[in-house]
Amino acid sequence: MVKKSKNTYDNDSISSLKGADRVRKRPGVIFGSDGLEGCEHSVFEILSNSIDEAREGFGHKIVITRYQDHSVEVEDFGRGIPVDYNNNEQRYNWELVFCELYAGGKYNTNSAESYEFSLGLNGLGLCATQYSSEYMQVEIHRDGLCYELEFEHGENVGGLKKSESSRKQSGTRIRWKPDIQVFTDIDIPADYYRDILKRQAIVNNGLLFVFRNQTDKGFETEEFLYENGIEDYVKEIAGDTALTSVQYWSTERVGRDRPDKPEYKVKLSVALTFSNRVKCTEYYHNSSWLEHGGSPERAAKQATVSQIDAYLKQNGKYLKNESKISFSDVEDCLVLISSSFSTQTSYENQTKKSITNKFIYEAMTDFLKHQLEIYFIENPMEAGKIAEQVLINKRSREKAEKTRLNLKKTLSGNMDIANRVQKFVDCRSKDISIRELYIVEGDSALGACKLGRDANFQAIIPVRGKILNCLKADYDKIFKNDIISDIVKVLGCGVEVKSKANKDLSMFDLNGLRWNKVVICTDADVDGFQIRTLILTMIYRLMPTLIEEGYVYIAQSPLFEINTKQKTYFAYSESEKTKILSELKGQKFTLQRSKGLGENEPDMMWLTTMCPDTRRLIKVTPTDAQATSEMFDLMLGDNLQGRKDYIAEFGADYIDQADVS
Repeated sequence: MVKKSKNTYDNDSISSLKGADRVRKRPGVIFGSDGLEGCEHSVFEILSNSIDEAREGFGHKIVITRYQDHSVEVEDFGRGIPVDYNNNEQRYNWELVFCELYAGGKYNTNSAESYEFSLGLNGLGLCATQYSSEYMQVEIHRDGLCYELEFEHGENVGGLKKSESSRKQSGTRIRWKPDIQVFTDIDIPADYYRDILKRQAIVNNGLLFVFRNQTDKGFETEEFLYENGIEDYVKEIAGDTALTSVQYWSTERVGRDRPDKPEYKVKLSVALTFSNRVKCTEYYHNSSWLEHGGSPERAAKQATVSQIDAYLKQNGKYLKNESKISFSDVEDCLVLISSSFSTQTSYENQTKKSITNKFIYEAMTDFLKHQLEIYFIENPMEAGKIAEQVLINKRSREKAEKTRLNLKKTLSGNMDIANRVQKFVDCRSKDISIRELYIVEGDSALGACKLGRDANFQAIIPVRGKILNCLKADYDKIFKNDIISDIVKVLGCGVEVKSKANKDLSMFDLNGLRWNKVVICTDADVDGFQIRTLILTMIYRLMPTLIEEGYVYIAQSPLFEINTKQKTYFAYSESEKTKILSELKGQKFTLQRSKGLGENEPDMMWLTTMCPDTRRLIKVTPTDAQATSEMFDLMLGDNLQGRKDYIAEFGADYIDQADVS
């Protein structure tokens, strides 16, 4: 026998996957992923079959149970899956449905017995989920009989069992456990079920979804029901923030994607309103949430921009030479939910997150344009509000973009920053891993630090007085402040603007940071503490990542200087002073309050504040980011009453630090 080399590639090298292995060894092909997302999609495949039944008028409730052992159960009250012998196929239907890919009851869309609008199309979902399960238990009630099936690792166990049904209602109950040998993670969180069931309730008017979640205390039950579907959902999103009334429009169209393709039916429903507080656009097709949009999303963009632009032009709302609105301007004040159904659907892939039907795009674009035109004519006051808000959004966006470009021009570039930033003193080294930037208080401290530093790796920039409170000021005012813009230039990493309204200003790049340490160095008095807090506030608002990644430090200045003949001691707190004095009993010493940074001799500045071996640096860490945020907002924000209440309650704790006489 000739032993083949592992590099041999011949006629015997080709093989094919058969049976359950087609899914078990390549789950990502069917479910889009072999991870948790794919496992979640396998659940949706079973749920979608029950939804299709209910939409056809068979069953008003679907019950989904999440068990602690990661198994799942879906129960509906439809007609029950046909599982007995199929004369046309000469096989049992349960074999076709549970064990045969591309087998199902949704291919013949012209049949009176078929589903008119179906979420499941390809005959893959039920079989693929069964193949990818550790076990699956099926109980079907129809025609007065109870049918039971059991599968393990994709293989049937015991065939089809039939008995008299004790239930009056027909329906299907399927319990299965996703196989950890197939998926890398099967611990589907409860929030996934809540999200998907809410979405299905939104687009399936009057269909009740019951979610049972097993915990250590038993089963927790939640219900999801929208009697008026997407119209109720839009009202829920907008709440009392709506600028206009909620509109609901629906229609049915017949068409084709290409002249040589067959005609199919499309049912379109859209609910919308406008708001200056919230925005939301969601698109559903055959009750599947189109997370990546596709045809309906493109139609909504085209129709809304076209009609609102036409209204603005017809009513002279644009300024002279003003540019046209974009969809982002509309979207910022739009709450729009669309739900479409079609007898033929072209999904981008099996996960059904986007559709590509050309006719659906054309039909929805035409439908929305027509409805918006009528709506604007019949509701001139609301049309005026919409036009005004869209123009506000547009002009704000353009202003933010102009500010961003100016800011980028101001803060970036390869010019020597020492020549661009007044009084900035750079260091010699270009090695970012050792470079340190000291942000110091005032020009006098600049002089002492400049003479006392190690010029090889320590640079200095002075802050002249108290800088702008970045929690109260808007971005335009912040970036016009010379001190702040100088600091941002020197740091080199740009700014990150965590605001929906000003997201275009964000230009942060941590790789652009020119320093290994950013050290805030101020006097140990009330003014120094306030300046330090304002600098921290600036960094916290404009570049919080520097704090999160541990680049920001505070240089702790000594409060007291204690001199003996042999040695000089520095105390950084009252308790340290007391401890040092107790150790010096019997020795002559002098005690004095430590001088401000600007009054220190260069060698003293090096020893106490800048020498890596003797200085004390406090790393600013986001150990409790939420608490930090709340305290910054309270102390430096607009909540005057909250600040007063805090001072009244805790002010006595800080009275010793107050600079009063």
